[in-house]
Amino acid sequence: MEGEYGDIYHIIDIMIKKNEVYCTEIIDQGIDGEGIAKVNNMTIFISGAIKGEIVEILIVKVLSSFAYGKLLRVIKGSKNREKVDCSSYQKCGGCSLRHMKYKVTLSLKKDIVENCFYKILHREVKIEDCIGMDQPIGYRNKLIFPLGKNKEGKNTIGVYAKRSHTIIETDRCYLQNKKNEEIARFIFNFLQRENIQAYDEKNRNGIVRHIIIRNGYKTGDVMIILVTKDEKLIKENDLVNEVIVHYPEVKTIVKNVNKDNTNVILGKENIILYGNGYIYDKLGEFQFKISPFSFYQVNPIQTELLYNKAIEFAELTGKEIVFDLYCGIGTIGIFASKYAKKVYGIEIVEQAIKDAKENANMNAISNIEFYVGKVENLLPMLLKENKADVVFVDPPRKGLDENTIKTLLELESRKIVYISCNPATLARDLLMLTQKYKIKEIQPIDMFPFTSHVECVAVLEVKKTIEK
Repeated sequence: MEGEYGDIYHIIDIMIKKNEVYCTEIIDQGIDGEGIAKVNNMTIFISGAIKGEIVEILIVKVLSSFAYGKLLRVIKGSKNREKVDCSSYQKCGGCSLRHMKYKVTLSLKKDIVENCFYKILHREVKIEDCIGMDQPIGYRNKLIFPLGKNKEGKNTIGVYAKRSHTIIETDRCYLQNKKNEEIARFIFNFLQRENIQAYDEKNRNGIVRHIIIRNGYKTGDVMIILVTKDEKLIKENDLVNEVIVHYPEVKTIVKNVNKDNTNVILGKENIILYGNGYIYDKLGEFQFKISPFSFYQVNPIQTELLYNKAIEFAELTGKEIVFDLYCGIGTIGIFASKYAKKVYGIEIVEQAIKDAKENANMNAISNIEFYVGKVENLLPMLLKENKADVVFVDPPRKGLDENTIKTLLELESRKIVYISCNPATLARDLLMLTQKYKIKEIQPIDMFPFTSHVECVAVLEVKKTIEK
């Protein structure tokens, strides 16, 4: 390659060092969408770079076998590069693929899933094309804005900088629902006017830590959660009155108290300032109650698609006993109940199970039962009295624990439908499950456009059924 691009492309035959500048070609994309280059046989990861580009980079960190570079300028750009319309893009890192054309990000996410499976299973697995959105902006139904202090000691609101708790002030986040963002800034302006101090992580003084806005995509309901350092919030009645006058769609306002010195956003105590403490939304034909602690997918349009795809993969006939593991507020199990004989849901969060039971009652569903506890503990107990023809699993990013995988292997259900937000742990778990199950299909779905995250629905069929 030396000399092909003249003086701008030259690799010198010494070890690379921090703070040195290089011109190099991007030869691949990493699992988080970053560009990958090779300099002196060392792998360099560069955020914001695209395969095929010639770029100038600054080495910012050097480890034993790889390094990180900062993109200084693009010398020869890719046809897949898109002009970034967000002023915070370089610092935030939330939508790390904003510099790519949207269709290219879908291809990249498919590649990421394929690479994860090839690396772990050591063989090719057919991955379907990633299903994207018609309008991949403004899709989040949950806004979380941290509050803090800027360098001048004044209140600030925005988003965290990449890999830090430094708050970047933003004019507009294009992933957020526009109305949610408007309400959050209305609240912040009230705090400014009334001299109510934001929480300072360093000194642990101030009061308001986060503003969280949740909305029902189909109902239009809005919930506001004010996360505070302690119970006292001056002028809270005035704030409530001003908000509900300006935004009648706000159905409830909750003060969440988090006294701990922690990165965890929500504390354990909720104090209702207005409304009932919850809102409603609809997915498909079903209505769901959402409380401050409820897990509810942040992209409602793709969530409906995701759940319909999961039900399609299950091929339910109305005769099956179905288990919904890590069921949250019961969304997948309630979707499945229409097509199954009986559904059992398991979830460790007590409030989520309370919401799940209410959701089932609200939708007049009688063939579903929910249990609170760890999946690895409750699943074997429930299986003593109930078989499981089809199992849905939707675990956290860390995937399934070994005991649950062992139980699923012993169970030999007709089908397992695995919903995952982490292709690496999905591939790891499916490798273990292939002792008894065959991978039939893997469908990536773009739940988080312009980020490096990708959701997958995988369906496995027990091998003894296939052999028959």
